[in-house]
Amino acid sequence: MNALFEYSDRLNSPYECFIFDTNLHPFPVRSHWHYFMEIIFITEGAGTIVCDQDTYLLEPGDMILFLPQQIHSISSTANVPLKYFVLKFDVNQLAPSSASCGSAFCGIHFNSLFRVAKGNANTPLHLTADAIKLFPIERLFADCCEEMIRQEYGYRIMMQSNINILLTYVLRIWRGCGFDTDQSFALPKEEDSIHTITEYIDAHAHEALKVEDLAELCHMSYSYFAKNFRELYGQSCKKYIEFIRLSKAEDLLLFTNLDLNYISQETGFSDCSHFIKAFRSKHGKTPRQFRSEHG
Repeated sequence: MNALFEYSDRLNSPYECFIFDTNLHPFPVRSHWHYFMEIIFITEGAGTIVCDQDTYLLEPGDMILFLPQQIHSISSTANVPLKYFVLKFDVNQLAPSSASCGSAFCGIHFNSLFRVAKGNANTPLHLTADAIKLFPIERLFADCCEEMIRQEYGYRIMMQSNINILLTYVLRIWRGCGFDTDQSFALPKEEDSIHTITEYIDAHAHEALKVEDLAELCHMSYSYFAKNFRELYGQSCKKYIEFIRLSKAEDLLLFTNLDLNYISQETGFSDCSHFIKAFRSKHGKTPRQFRSEHG
């Protein structure tokens, strides 16, 4: 199975969305698997999809989900050119949606729900055009593509919002098929935490985070946590924290006039010199140069 693994830089590219045209890209897509989730939406032609042991025929307006670690391949039907939207994202980085339900508190924990959905008879991965006709699916894919191309202020938030909406539509369809969405609340916390710790890191990146403390939150030893984190994200937890801080700093540099001292404090760096050093290491230029070059 390792020979089929497709690496993805989930730290630097937590979201991807593009149009795949078999006239322009290498095709067919050979069998492979990855840790991120992938969803495709057919716009032209017809495709044969093999996912794990199942084969699906997709036509225009159809959508299919590839859950993390599912082996899948894509080929055209009768050598007809194929065009489709591709959306890739790290479901572990989707923060749980929440809402107030009267006196109770409820929310959608996407990561947990899509983990328990794998292999469930009530969670069809192939959703036909007829099954999704009531939802603006194609528009959501188009919006995601536009956000990825333009990458304007807040595009990461817009991407996550569109993905949240898309996945909520999927869950509504699955509930209609009999899928019990309350299952996620019954998952043991220690089983779930290694997959959701990135949510905590994102929310607390401005604080003094220590890997030892994060491991304790996950009820794991430091070494076991570090090993599992690197396996899931392809980077050490320390590098991941720095990546999140630098991503937040980039937005502040691009879209505010805040000075470097404030930005370094706001994003959790110990001091401004540490921030500048880390930024130069990633971009090959200082924060001031980055801000100047990007106007």
